[in-house]
Amino acid sequence: MEDTSVSEPWSICEHVFFIGEIGINHNGDIDIARQLIDMAKNAGCDAVKFQKRTLDIVYSQEMLDSPRESPWGTTQRQQKEGLEFGEAEYDEIDRYCKEREIDWFASAWDIPSLEFLKKYNCPFNKVASAMTTHKEFLEAVASEGKHTFISVGMCTYDDIQYAVDVFTNKKCPYTLMHTVAEYPVPEERLNLRGIQYLRQRFNCPVGYSGHEASVSPSLIAAAMGATAIERHITLERTMYGSDQAASLEGLGLTQLISQIRKIPIVLGSGKRSITEGEKSAAEKLRYWN
Repeated sequence: MEDTSVSEPWSICEHVFFIGEIGINHNGDIDIARQLIDMAKNAGCDAVKFQKRTLDIVYSQEMLDSPRESPWGTTQRQQKEGLEFGEAEYDEIDRYCKEREIDWFASAWDIPSLEFLKKYNCPFNKVASAMTTHKEFLEAVASEGKHTFISVGMCTYDDIQYAVDVFTNKKCPYTLMHTVAEYPVPEERLNLRGIQYLRQRFNCPVGYSGHEASVSPSLIAAAMGATAIERHITLERTMYGSDQAASLEGLGLTQLISQIRKIPIVLGSGKRSITEGEKSAAEKLRYWN
C-alpha cells in the first residue's frame, strides 16, 4: 500500500487516505458487499471498512427482545442478526478484497469481535465513537500495535485525552477522526474547525468521518488538512438501513475522491514564482518593457 503518512500532521496531506465505510450497508448480503467493494475500488478508495459485533455483549437482552419491523423479522435481535456477517462472509470479503487489490478492515464493537478479526491480519483498526470511552477495549486495540483510526463523536476532551494516552503509552500509531455522531447530521452541526483544534490540542494526525448526506463538507475537511476521510457508501440511499441516508452513492463517491486528489496539486507550494507561461504573456502584454 502507498505510504500515506505526512511528516507534519498540520500540513496539507499529499495523499488523503480515503476509507469507504461499508459498515452494515450490505444488508446481510455478501453479493451487495462485493458490489460495494467494487464501487469503492473503482472510485479510488484506499480501503473499505466493515463493522463486527457480538450482539449479546453490545446490546442488552431487553433491547434485543424489543419490537422492530425489518426484512428479517419483528424484533431488534432478528434485525441485527440479519445484518451481522460471520466467518464465511468475512472469509469471502478477505478473498475478494485481495483479488481487487484494496485493503479492508473493520471496527469491532467488543473484545471477542476484535479477537475474531485477528485471523485476517487487517492492516488497520478502527475505534467507533461508541467504543472510544471503553477503557478495556482501548487497551486491547492499542496492544495490537496497528495504526488505528479513533472516532471522537460523543466524546469530551477528557475522553479523547484518555484514548490518546492509552495509544501513546502503548506506542500504537493512531489518527483521531473528527465526527459528529448523528446519522445523517445537519451541515450546520458539522463543526469542521474541530479538525484544526484537535490537531493543535493533541499534536497528532486528524481525519474526518462524515455522516452528512452531501459531498462538499468532506472536501472542505481535506482542504483543512484532514489526513484521512471516511464516508459511508451505498448502492442506493433508498435501500433499507439506518446508515443509508448518510451514505454516498457511486457517482458522489467518485466525484469526491477526484476532487480531494486535486487539492495538493492546485494548492502548490505557496511560494511566488513567475511561470514560463507568464513570462510569455508578459512579453506580449507589457509592451512598454
